[in-house]
Amino acid sequence: MKFVFKKDAKSALIGRLLMRKVISEFTQLPYNEVILKRTEKGKPYLANDSLEPSLRNFSFNISHQGDFTVLAAEPLVQVGVDVMKTTYPGSSTVPGFFNTMRKQFTSYEWQTIKSQTTEWKQLEMFYRHWCLKESYVKATGVGIGHDLQAVEFQINTNELSPQALTCDTQFFLDENEMDEWRFEETKLDDWHQVAVALGPSRTINEEKSFRISKFKELQFADIVSSAIPLFPEEESDWVAFQSKKEKNQ
Repeated sequence: MKFVFKKDAKSALIGRLLMRKVISEFTQLPYNEVILKRTEKGKPYLANDSLEPSLRNFSFNISHQGDFTVLAAEPLVQVGVDVMKTTYPGSSTVPGFFNTMRKQFTSYEWQTIKSQTTEWKQLEMFYRHWCLKESYVKATGVGIGHDLQAVEFQINTNELSPQALTCDTQFFLDENEMDEWRFEETKLDDWHQVAVALGPSRTINEEKSFRISKFKELQFADIVSSAIPLFPEEESDWVAFQSKKEKNQ
């Protein structure tokens, strides 16, 4: 209800419903007994004390931007996800937009971005790097204060496709290659690209488990098929929601 526009409120709501659905189905916790909390940096986590030890590292993350809300989840390793819609900057040229964002990427990354043959392809590569960095930051839960220039990605597959999953991007932290991390990238359609960061296990001597899987698109009916209302309905909430504009014009 804090969102100004309906579109943003619906995107956030879908994220909440996706989290509760996947947690309930994977852990067998009753839907309405799932306890979600956030770390100091704002990352959601599962806080049920009754969980079996094998389920206490269950990691999940959501992202919503453009026309999609996405979720990634893993039972053993840290996971972060980010989705971005490629758009032209609203109040600037592409070079001007890049100039305002110059501190967010390394010299190598800017070279990769600006070497693309058209402004649109440069924007796609810009948002691809942004997805990668955000997915890592969200997986670690360190928040937006992280020094993004300490995080560098080297792209090996230049073009992403909705029909394929790309897993060969190299990750460097403070100039050291971190091969224990894995990044899975794809496009959801011609405009939206998404990155999933899969990190080291959070428990000692636990074998990493990277399972390659593509996103599955769900309809609203699928998302709420096992839902149980958490609170009584309030007619005033619906009236307030209906009074909001759909999106920023």
